[in-house]
Amino acid sequence: MKLLFVPVSVGGGLVAGAIASRVFQHIWSWFDEQEPPDSSIHRTSMPKLLVAAAIEGAIFRVFKSVFDHSARRAFLNVFGSWPGQEEPEAKP
Repeated sequence: MKLLFVPVSVGGGLVAGAIASRVFQHIWSWFDEQEPPDSSIHRTSMPKLLVAAAIEGAIFRVFKSVFDHSARRAFLNVFGSWPGQEEPEAKP
């Protein structure tokens, strides 16, 4: 059953990433009129690059986590099986 969830997870991750990217572009426009810094550009300010990467990473993680958990709940409702761990693993 859990193999049925893999395509949903991959496709949803791509959609969540695309949405997160658009949200990041919009939020970055609040900080700066220029496009977000790119690490491949020689004259990129390191502080600006770090701030942009932190914001982009946080937004991506939020969208991916929300989608993943929602998709797993929907899968549980449809198939009656949770595609993943039921409880977090205990620390040794």
